[in-house]
Amino acid sequence: MQIGIDLGATKIEYILLDHKNKELERKRSETPKNFDDTIKTITSIIKDLEIKYNSNFVVGICHPGNLNSSTGVIKNAHNSQWLNNKNLIKELKKKIKNDIFSENDANCFSLSEAVDGAARHYNSVFGIILGSGCGGGLVINKKIVSGANGLGGEWSLNQMPLKEITSNIQHSESFDFSKRIEGYLSGKSIEKNYNLLFKRNLTAKEIFSEYRNNEKNTVDFINKYKDYLARSLVIIVSTIDPDAIVFGGGVSNEIDFLDEIKLITSKYLNEKNLKTVFLKPIYGDSSGVRGAALLGRQNLI
Repeated sequence: MQIGIDLGATKIEYILLDHKNKELERKRSETPKNFDDTIKTITSIIKDLEIKYNSNFVVGICHPGNLNSSTGVIKNAHNSQWLNNKNLIKELKKKIKNDIFSENDANCFSLSEAVDGAARHYNSVFGIILGSGCGGGLVINKKIVSGANGLGGEWSLNQMPLKEITSNIQHSESFDFSKRIEGYLSGKSIEKNYNLLFKRNLTAKEIFSEYRNNEKNTVDFINKYKDYLARSLVIIVSTIDPDAIVFGGGVSNEIDFLDEIKLITSKYLNEKNLKTVFLKPIYGDSSGVRGAALLGRQNLI
């Protein structure tokens, strides 16, 4: 059995899986907004489960941001700033003696769907999380590819491939993070960009609801979003060319036009018969925590 812990910006979720990936336990609680209390909460979860089952468990943790492969320090956790520049595993090891493994949350999402989820029949799988933020993960032959810098799969850090952006880059020495892919595709960016255009404060969910109700301005806005998403996928397909792309996260839950996105992507790639399969996840919002549990099993093989 393995414990998986999803350390999110607003909630901590844990799961206990048996050797057949059957869920035995699951619970959510609010995420503490400081590092010390986060360590206490995770430690308490592990100890309570071990007392209940009278067993010592391997633990996997998924979290925002990336790991420095040399030091184990977390970086780029934009929505969980208290994790940045911290070595999560090192601090937990001061409290407990378990084998502990950690990974970026998008990587764990991708692993879950590649091992026994929607993309289980494919060798190369790219997982995309479109939520309040935006992230990605690459899994090849059921193994996470983190990369030399821990940035494997982080395609959303690229600049959105638009003519006006690339033109500006040529005349600037700075990297404009507001023009990166996340600045167009994430839930927070959708809300911000919609408000800038129409002076209306709507949630991403409300915006997609208006789109489905054929509100003209919102239909035009989401059609533009489709174009941005397809442009970003061109980067993935033209560099990695995965067998499958799995779309997860709250914004992805609102997307019911993946076939249309694939057609637009095909057009930009000039590939009339694009073989890449576009999928929705089987495990939905639970994929990240399941992938975290699978980390330990993979790392101890």
